[in-house]
Amino acid sequence: MSDILVLIPARLTSERLPGKPLADIAGEPMIVHVLRRAEAAAVGPVVVATDSEAIATAVEKAGGRAVMTRTDHASGSDRIFEALGIVGDKAQIIVNVQGDLPTLRADDVRAALDPLADAAVDISTIAAEIRDEAERDNPNVVKVVGTPVKPRRLRALYFTRATAPFGDGPLYHHIGLYAYRRAALERFVALSPSALERREKLEQLRALEAGMRIDVAIVDAVPLGVDTPADLERARALMSA
Repeated sequence: MSDILVLIPARLTSERLPGKPLADIAGEPMIVHVLRRAEAAAVGPVVVATDSEAIATAVEKAGGRAVMTRTDHASGSDRIFEALGIVGDKAQIIVNVQGDLPTLRADDVRAALDPLADAAVDISTIAAEIRDEAERDNPNVVKVVGTPVKPRRLRALYFTRATAPFGDGPLYHHIGLYAYRRAALERFVALSPSALERREKLEQLRALEAGMRIDVAIVDAVPLGVDTPADLERARALMSA
């Protein structure tokens, strides 16, 4: 699929878990696990975009490709946009895979691309139905509120840290993996942070507030995101079993 490029933004600094891309999991740095999961999806070339020579070295040692980007980016989407220019790739679809998802499934990367078969969709992403009652009211679990457009697919109306929507029915845990049309990524990074984005601290709201369409593919489960030392220990236990 020569029109697809997968980019993994990875920075060394992290408030809750400093140096986490290089954290050892089952004998390899976390960023290498994510790299290999993205490569296993076999949708296109995979490149790590980083501001750290140590991360770039770890990726290259594992046989992957890394490019150096600026240290002052406010978000992963800004970093991948710079990396796109450095790579010089002509890809028309850019997949943004977070560098802290070491248990990501290759099928989930492929699922994120499916909504882009609809020409009306600017950005696509994934979510899974919330099964754990504790997640329903957890502000660290981002929920997507959407209207069904076909089986296992929603058109996103809102993203929130609150428990939403109200009433009977499923709630969906948003997973931060995105596939952008190239033009949509270019437009998105040129926009200023929006009011609801600032309030909820959710970057994707900028796109919705600007009238961009985001569709969501429903997947079976949420991969483990590593944000804290406790998350890292869980990942080590899962991947060493």
